[in-house]
Amino acid sequence: MITVHHLETSRSQRILWLLEELELPYELKVYQRDPRTKLAPPELKKVHPLGKSPVITDGDTVVAESGAIIEYLVETYAAQAPQAMPTLQPALGTPEYRQCRFWMHYAEGSLMNWLVMKLVFMSIPKQPMPFFVRPIAKALCGTVQQKLVDPNVDTALDFMEDHLAQHPWFAGPHLTMADFQMSFAVEAALSRAKPGKPRPHLLAYQQRMQARPAYQRGIAKGGPVVMSS
Repeated sequence: MITVHHLETSRSQRILWLLEELELPYELKVYQRDPRTKLAPPELKKVHPLGKSPVITDGDTVVAESGAIIEYLVETYAAQAPQAMPTLQPALGTPEYRQCRFWMHYAEGSLMNWLVMKLVFMSIPKQPMPFFVRPIAKALCGTVQQKLVDPNVDTALDFMEDHLAQHPWFAGPHLTMADFQMSFAVEAALSRAKPGKPRPHLLAYQQRMQARPAYQRGIAKGGPVVMSS
């Protein structure tokens, strides 16, 4: 039996979506964030030394990191799914394969770096500190966001918007591993983007994703994707 060690409002939500699409039975073990620090609890280190989520156990096998988990589940179980999903891993050498691999790496290798920085610099001014320090912290964090973080987030959003104007899913016409890997990043990016600039294709992609019954079942079991600010 697969066990998903699931941290609330975290990247592990995309693993639940994939398991629901594959119709695989699994046990869900939910961990709560520290209410003050918002970090994962130390109990997760008993599962994997890094103490991060997502991580799954499948018998004696322990797999950490979202991309590795997605690849493991698809390679191990996709062929056995009640509803065959051969497109989850596109054929080697095809354009869809190259796109799938790109977005699998882009999600965590590039995009999430800026989204995490955005969250950090949004959060710092809200932390307890001497009253005379708060205006300085707020001004400094605002400057870093304006000069560095926001331009890179906007570039990423524009890049995804242009790509999704030509493709219904990230690797082409069909749902693939890349969509599960990108799902959390899309939700986080849209929630943290500056208001005002329309991105209809990115929003339509989010709506297609959220309309899938498997996605909705995952949310019902694991809770919301993005932490409220």
